[in-house]
Amino acid sequence: MTEAAQYSAIERLRDGRRLEVRALLPDDRDGILKAFNRSSPQSLRRRFFAAKRELSEKEIEFFSKVDFVNHVALAAVVEEEGQPVIVGGARYVLTKPGQGEIAFAVVDQYQGKGIGAILMRHLATIAREAGLKELVAEVLPENAPMLTVFKKSGLRVHTGRDARVVRVTLWLS
Repeated sequence: MTEAAQYSAIERLRDGRRLEVRALLPDDRDGILKAFNRSSPQSLRRRFFAAKRELSEKEIEFFSKVDFVNHVALAAVVEEEGQPVIVGGARYVLTKPGQGEIAFAVVDQYQGKGIGAILMRHLATIAREAGLKELVAEVLPENAPMLTVFKKSGLRVHTGRDARVVRVTLWLS
């Protein structure tokens, strides 16, 4: 494990609400499932590239157990009715030395508030500190909000497109 396993930062959303961006914790399994269940079919399709109604046990295990070396995950947490609630997340998984594949998800109710951009910034910082040179993603062409997050990230961006996906490369240096 690395310092990323203890990562925590406080941000403000566009609406002024407090957001904690923190390392995904071993006991976040229920929070991940609740966030998944709060997401619309469209948001889930944008994240998983297919209709998805539930996560398999293997997927839950993958999403909730990270080593913070080859697989780093951040949770976006707000307070609802006095309780911390996961409303988004971002992760990268090493695909080869110096490169990680990234993925994001934000619960519909919290989309458009800047969470994706905040998560992108923090994930890029962690990846850079871990020695990564680039982050890559595959995005559905219809997912304009995510493509905008990448374009406005402040990183050098290259996109390539085929009939099914937009391939994005972000350079960290």
